[in-house]
Parts: sequence; C-alpha cells; structure tokens
Amino acid sequence: MKIFKIADMVKGWFVGDFESTAYRTSACEVCFKQHKEGEVWPVHYHKLATEINYLIQGEMTLQNKKLVAGDIFVLNPNEISDPVFLTDCDLIVVKIPSSTKDKYEI
Repeated sequence: MKIFKIADMVKGWFVGDFESTAYRTSACEVCFKQHKEGEVWPVHYHKLATEINYLIQGEMTLQNKKLVAGDIFVLNPNEISDPVFLTDCDLIVVKIPSSTKDKYEI
C-alpha cells in the first residue's frame, strides 16, 4: 500500500497523466477541488475531455443554472464552464481522458 497526501498533489489532482499524482494514467484525471465563495475561476472549455463533477458541498451557478450540494453535472467537449461560486464549494472532478493541454480559456 502507498499513502499520499492531497496537499502534495497539484491543485487537488490525484489521478492522471502528470506528476505529482497518486496514480498515473492517461485514461482519466480525478481531483478534489475546494473553491471559496466569490472565487474567480476562468471561463473555459475542453476540446477532448468530458468532465464529470460532483458538488459535495456548497452552491454555485454554471451556464446560468443553480447547482447545490448533491448535484452531478457533466460537461461534454466544447461546452462552456463559467462557474460562479455562491458559497464555499467542494467538488470531485473526473475528466476523461487525461490531457493536461486540453483547457482553453475564453
């Protein structure tokens, strides 16, 4: 068994095709993200990856839709991600496939 600390992972990403990671694979990326209320996050999209998000805690809007704890939302390639964090938010994010050069800011 190997043990890792989330604090040692880059921006919360702990699975994917990059370093430092707990499990290296090109199949997907997985992270635990924490966002503060009002945090500005760049509007962006992915050309290759599908992104599956589970909002564990908090409230936010995306594409003018309100999301609350317990919501799962999926962004397909070329869909715009324009998050507004209404409260502190905790998310689990899965991207398929892993591609560190697949984020396009608008």
